[in-house]
Amino acid sequence: MPNPQFTKPWHGVPRESIHWNPSVLEDVCIGCGTCVTGCSRLVYRFDFERKKPVVVDPLNCMVGCTTCANTCPAHALVFPPIALVLALEGLTDVRHSVEDDLQARHDILASTVKVPHPDRIISLIVKSIDKSVGDVLRVTLAPVTPGECFCEFAPGQYIELWQPESSHLSRSYSIANAPHGDGSVTLHIRKVEGGRFTQWAFDAMKVGDTCQARGPLVEFTMRSPADMPLLFVAGGTGLAPVLALLEQQANFAPQRDMVLIWGMRQVADFYALDALKALVARAPGLRIILAADKLQSPAEVSPAIQFLEGNVLGAMASDAALPGQRDVYAAGPPVMLRELAHALDALGVDKTHVHMDSFGV
Repeated sequence: MPNPQFTKPWHGVPRESIHWNPSVLEDVCIGCGTCVTGCSRLVYRFDFERKKPVVVDPLNCMVGCTTCANTCPAHALVFPPIALVLALEGLTDVRHSVEDDLQARHDILASTVKVPHPDRIISLIVKSIDKSVGDVLRVTLAPVTPGECFCEFAPGQYIELWQPESSHLSRSYSIANAPHGDGSVTLHIRKVEGGRFTQWAFDAMKVGDTCQARGPLVEFTMRSPADMPLLFVAGGTGLAPVLALLEQQANFAPQRDMVLIWGMRQVADFYALDALKALVARAPGLRIILAADKLQSPAEVSPAIQFLEGNVLGAMASDAALPGQRDVYAAGPPVMLRELAHALDALGVDKTHVHMDSFGV
């Protein structure tokens, strides 16, 4: 019988609705019993007559655990794709459940080991809010105290932001600009249905509000030689760190051979066309492809900005010169990044030329 201790909801999701458990490839299994004796949750029992493991209580299996498959000497155990679990982790209710669980068990889970952080926490004031596109805010923040700023941040990094007067954990957002010398940062905040932070940002945040911020973090930064052509790929608000990298190149190497492919579901979702127009005006070497699943007669933005029906992978495949001999910088939803990585592997692109924003957005 399934053990109620193991079959309770997983971060609010009923365990019986999550199809995660091992299957035994009997023709491959050598009957060693390692999986049976190694699983502390009694997912398996052992058929001593057939000398084979049997999955008796699949709901006892810990969601995401593949220890038995990792230790099987015959590779006779298989699990569903890990993408199933990753998709659940992306649900707003699951994220909130994890956050609430951490807060509820703070005294138990809080680390007593103090790890030094190279970053610091400062106060930022909201200077401007651009609501020109319904589901994305472009917010510019600046240091409250002059001289206390993120002046040393590198394009491609992100910061953590706390909602004022809230016990919620911080939220992370990529910086969408190169340093301007005054410590100001622009963030692209995508509306998340039911999201705690974004509900405040869209409904209550106003110019003059003060937020605590920590950073800069992560190393999705420019690593290519000055003479290397570049391909940038962005999905959704993955444009933010890419935009920062492009502004950096427009400042220091405007003639550089660069291509940006940015994907959205529909043309109306492209929210930063003014910033893209400004970039192509400053960087003659930049060409931009905007890929939308649904293309409804978009207005011409610039001769250097092309609309294309489809997704970023289709746009990349439509041009024989892409990715070619280019370094690739990509940011966007994890699903898009995984698909892009597979596509680049299939094209034989050396992994040393591919830089993915592991933070994502």
